Amino acid sequence: MPTIYRENGFRFYFFSHEPNEPPHVHIDKGEATIKIWLGSLEVAKSRGFRAHQISGIIRIVSEHQMLFTEKWHEYFG
Repeated sequence: MPTIYRENGFRFYFFSHEPNEPPHVHIDKGEATIKIWLGSLEVAKSRGFRAHQISGIIRIVSEHQMLFTEKWHEYFG
């Protein structure tokens, strides 16, 4: 599970066993978790985050979308 970024207590990372899925990023903070597709910035699944937190997380992913996508391709080839 390589961590690729941290901000405001959020940890952005990949699971190393998901190379056959479209590029995405997992984000955790405390017990809450969310998975966001990097191409569309849509939420794949979420548990424990409130709507306003999800909006903020999507904003962060959007700001770093190119970097996260590059990291995905570097890691998974």
